Order: sequence, then C-alpha cells, then structure tokens
Amino acid sequence: MKPRILIVDDELSMREYLAILLEREGYDAVVAASAEEALTRLEGALFDMVISDVQMPGLNGIELLARIKSLSPNTAVVMITAFSAAEQAVEAMKLGAYDYLSKPFKNEEIKVVIRNALEKLGLKRENTVLRQEVAQRDGFCGIVGISPRMRELFELIAKVAGSVSSVLILGESGTGKELAARAIHTCSPRKGKPFVAVNCGAIPETLIESELFGHKKGAFTGAVADRPGLFEQAEGGTLFLDEIGELPLLLQTKLLRVLQEREFRRVGDATVRKSDVRVLTASNRNLEEQVREGSFREDLFYRINVVQIVMPPLRDRIEDIPLLVEHFCRKMNPGGTTAITPDALKALMNYPFPGNIRELENVIERSLILDRQTISEASLPKQVVAMRASCLCTDVVVPDEGMALEALLENLEKGYLLKALEKTGGAKKKAAELLGMTFRSFRYRLAKFGLDDEA
Repeated sequence: MKPRILIVDDELSMREYLAILLEREGYDAVVAASAEEALTRLEGALFDMVISDVQMPGLNGIELLARIKSLSPNTAVVMITAFSAAEQAVEAMKLGAYDYLSKPFKNEEIKVVIRNALEKLGLKRENTVLRQEVAQRDGFCGIVGISPRMRELFELIAKVAGSVSSVLILGESGTGKELAARAIHTCSPRKGKPFVAVNCGAIPETLIESELFGHKKGAFTGAVADRPGLFEQAEGGTLFLDEIGELPLLLQTKLLRVLQEREFRRVGDATVRKSDVRVLTASNRNLEEQVREGSFREDLFYRINVVQIVMPPLRDRIEDIPLLVEHFCRKMNPGGTTAITPDALKALMNYPFPGNIRELENVIERSLILDRQTISEASLPKQVVAMRASCLCTDVVVPDEGMALEALLENLEKGYLLKALEKTGGAKKKAAELLGMTFRSFRYRLAKFGLDDEA
C-alpha cells in the first residue's frame, strides 16, 4: 500500500503544489483546506502522515496537532509555516510533531523529512509486531501464523491499532475474527481498559437494545433494577460487535447515532450518557449484498467500514497448520508432549477445513482424546483421511492451453453441496454433517453460490 499523506493548508496553491510533489514521489496525497476538514478526514480514514500549515483560520496547526495525537497517536505530523518562530517550533515538538519546516522550503528538504518520518514509522510498526511475537510464543497477540498472508495481517493490525478509525473484520466462520479484534485492542492505547465482545446473532431481538445500552428499573417486565449495557461496560476501551449483519434495522439506526454522536440513552431512561468506546465490527456475511437487499443500512455500512481487515481461510494458509497443531497440542495437553506422524500432518494439510481454525481445533481435541501421546491417521476423522487418500489417487494434469482453476474448484464445491443435499433429502444440517462442516459454514457456502432457494 502507498503511504497516505494528508496535506492541510488554507492556501490552494500550497495544497496543489504539495499534492503534485507527493504524488510524483509515489505517495497517496489527500488535501484539506482547514483543520476542521482535516479532522473529519482523519475520523474517516487512516493516514501515515499529516503535513499541516500552522497559521490557518479557525483551529490553527498547533491545535490540530494536539487533536491528531489524541485521535491517531502513531500518525507522523510535520508542521510548516511562513513565520519562523522558535516558540512555535518548540511547542510543536513537545506535542509530538516529527519535524518543523519554514516556508519557503526546498523540494529536497521536504522529501528527506517525509522519507525519514515514514521510515521511522515503519520501523515502529515492525517493532510492535516483533515485540508481540517475542512476548507471546503463540504468535502475534495470540494469533498463530508465519505465512505471508498472516504477516500482512499482523502489519495491518499494528497500523490500525493506534488510530480511532472504525474497523470491519470480514471472514468465514472460524477464521479468528474475534482474535483479530482483541489484537487491535491489545496493541492500542486502550489496552489497559475493558475489551467487551458480543455476538449480535446470539441475542434475542427483544433483548439486544437493553443488552447494548442498558435499561432503567421498570422499563419493561423483568427490569427489576437499573442495569448498565455493554457500551457502559466497555467505557474507555473497545466494544467488539461480532456478526453485525444480524443486527435488526431499528438497532442499526440507534447504533449509527451512538457512533456519530458518541452518546446514548438506556432503555426507559431520559438521561443522555456520553460514550468513549472504540467499536470494532465483524461479519461472515456479504454486507454490501445486504445493503442492496435493504436489510443493512448503507450509512451504517460506510461508518463501520473505514478500514477493512479480511481474515484468510485456513485453506489459503496451509503452511500455518503445523504451527497451529503444535499450539493446540500445548493448549490441550499442558505439561505433556504430543507427537504427530508425517502421514497425519500431510492429511491435515491436504484437507480444505471448511470450518477453518475452529474445525482444526476440534480435530486435534478429538485426536488427543483418543491418544494424548501421538496424533496418527487412525486418530483423525474419516473425512480428513479420505481427502488425503483421494489426493494420493488423483492424477493431476494441467492442460498445455491452461485452465480456469478458480472456476473448476467452485464447480467442484458446488457439486458436493448439491450431492450432499440430494443424499439427505434437502436436510441442510445432515448435509453439513455429511461434509464435515458446521451448519453455519454450510449455509454460508449455499448463499455464496445462490443455492439457498434451490435447497
């Protein structure tokens, strides 16, 4: 990703000059004509750096600097001014500015400052990742992985953690979306405050408003006392709303208001309460599709989707399977030693794991119940071993003219789904069991291929 730089100056000519200069250097330049506009942009997107004039109408650059450091502490800030004032320079550096330049400056001068600031920022993020990995044997903030996809994920988490931007975490069921949310919280300035997680699909529609915002005594039958909601429990910290796509439309409206106004009311209470909570969301659904269907508010989608993190399915990071197996063995057999035979490991690495990491964990737990010393093919589920056998028996041929592998795999997957439904007479739960999948994962795949109505 190109480094993203926000240019803040009330002079159009300076904004255009810096934007052209930065674009030519390979940066993604965004401009703002005032400090107020800059703050709006900072709330809606991530920036690696801000270059701001000091003398501006309304909020000046020094005031903007202080606000930036509270909004996004890891964003590098360079101040520029036409007035050479030592007092301002000292104040800016005390508030956390990376550097301070006086107009007129040479092109090479600002290029060097920007390059050095971004290098320092990159090293800081890399050190954050490395410190977490050293501090925790089980990977980055509890997320296990060494594959290129996971390294990219760790770097992105380190990047977004220091900001207040909304993050939407997408991925299939079982890919570790809550772990990613916890990692963002752990790497953020809010790490000493509460992390509260809730699955929006697991709470009855009649109770979810009270669960999120709390209620006043007597607000409804059964409300025998005042009760704080999850927003109050997470005050100063992070609230993770898993399966946000399951939230009813009425509650989506109320959630949007909290995100915009930073305030809410308990059910049955007239008192307005302020909220200082960072909200992270996740979904295994296609939210854009839900927006088109009218079951998810478009304005809420754009509000929560400032930064998007996609958790890779386990089949796209098979090189992490040996590490994950070791991790689960240590977790389930503390103090003991569990070996895995080469054939068993090959079988696991050949299996597509439709239930992702959660399914792998269940497979390891089952194997350890049967034999705590050794995981062999005999202790693995039949569908895992069968997949390895089918891989060994299949002659793989790639035609000289090439092939559409993606389409071939999709057709193969679709065929298995339909065949399983045919065998079970359309019973989805039984079909999911037949394919060794969770019902949620099976339903997700049906929806992906538009088979929901057919099934």
